[in-house]
Amino acid sequence: MKASAYIIGPLDGAGSALMDLARRLDFENVSPFSGIAQAETQSAVTPICFFLFAAVPDVSALGPISDAIRFCPKSHIRFSPLIYFAANPSVEAITACIAMGFDDVITMPFTTARVRERIERQLGRNLTFFETAGYFGPDRRDRVTAPKGAAETRLGGQFRRLEILRNPLSGITVISDDLHMLPS
Repeated sequence: MKASAYIIGPLDGAGSALMDLARRLDFENVSPFSGIAQAETQSAVTPICFFLFAAVPDVSALGPISDAIRFCPKSHIRFSPLIYFAANPSVEAITACIAMGFDDVITMPFTTARVRERIERQLGRNLTFFETAGYFGPDRRDRVTAPKGAAETRLGGQFRRLEILRNPLSGITVISDDLHMLPS
């Protein structure tokens, strides 16, 4: 696959297992994440960079990294897939991932076939993203764990609705970018 995988997490345990899994998925490049500049350089070689997050005891600790990716000024990084691999999923952890703009949360078992199918969902189809004052990420309004606050659900205030396409050959294309202002 003409895509890169960056592993966020410890270099042993869950991070090491995730690195091995990513290599079995035939990513062109698999490496530990060491910053946005590294991903920006790599995106010139492989147009899509997946950010794969290994399970951590406190998922909120991933906020600074997900924010750095989601609010990167470069669209080819900003719209990259963020996927969390949850060892012990909870509604709280999944809700936190959604609030941070993750594209997917994959729970055990982490079989190669299952993970490949979930990764392929991120490619070759139109995806809707929303940006508000406190959120940037995929449209999550149809999820059981969807946020309930007005700022998070786009009820009132200003928001952007973006439609994107991720193509492993050509990269990320923003198909539409619409600014909306709703009465509060």
